Amino acid sequence: MGGQSSERDVSLRTGHAVHQALLRRGYDAVAIDVDESIDIQLREQKIEIVFVALHGPGGEDGTIQGLLETRGLPYTGSGVRASAIAIHKDVTKTMLIAAGIPVPQGAVIKKEMRSQKLPRGLTWPVVVKPASEGSTVGITIVRRPSEWGDAVRRAHQHDDEAVVEAYIPGREITVAVLSGQVLPVIEIVAPGGFYDYAAKYQKGHTQYLCPAPVPAAVTTRLKALALDTYRAIGCEGAARVDFRVTPRGKPFVLEINTTPGMTETSLLPMAAAQAGLDYDALTERILESAIHRASTMKRAAR
Repeated sequence: MGGQSSERDVSLRTGHAVHQALLRRGYDAVAIDVDESIDIQLREQKIEIVFVALHGPGGEDGTIQGLLETRGLPYTGSGVRASAIAIHKDVTKTMLIAAGIPVPQGAVIKKEMRSQKLPRGLTWPVVVKPASEGSTVGITIVRRPSEWGDAVRRAHQHDDEAVVEAYIPGREITVAVLSGQVLPVIEIVAPGGFYDYAAKYQKGHTQYLCPAPVPAAVTTRLKALALDTYRAIGCEGAARVDFRVTPRGKPFVLEINTTPGMTETSLLPMAAAQAGLDYDALTERILESAIHRASTMKRAAR
């Protein structure tokens, strides 16, 4: 947990909650705040299996997963390739387009580009966000040309690539997938219609509707797309797919999170509870993805 990304605080909250759940389940678990000594800590603590509660670059991008692979340590969640794909919003979109999954029209603006005009084919409003950040860090909804320059600069403060997408009017929806099982759909009703960092992590700022009050046909479509996205990226364990759904009920996939938050306000535990899994049971189910990986690694070593 922890790490050095912009999502460090959220990761610490996730990690502490997961650690306590594992202890309640009877596991010999230790909480490790990741820094440059992580490899030493893994050896000194005699770690046998890893529950990844890291968010953002360094933890959700395949980096820690690659280290654990070289150490021969099984871990929860998606592997190196799926993690590296999912952390980068534009690469994710490329994969999803190839799989026939609807995504917003968009383009990438690199920091070194001399011209940073609105990409051809897009009209206001648009969404500008860093290519490889989570928790809505550095994201702006740009509704008029006067806001454009500041929005691009803000995104580039967090990443050398900024993703610009058509703004999809409608509802904010998220669907979690747990080892291939699609959990109940959640609608997010944020103050001002923007699910930003404060709306995500401060209690009482946002209303969550689970199961989401959407037509049955839309629910079925959302669940199918969530599972298709999970499979197209090659995810394992728990993941969460974020959508925008137009007033006419057409869904667009925004991104997939391969290490969903597990804080007291997080969406994955909320969906799991609706499906009959309390927090501790959910934590153990996620741990099972590492246990499955451990058995796979043993077979491959024979």
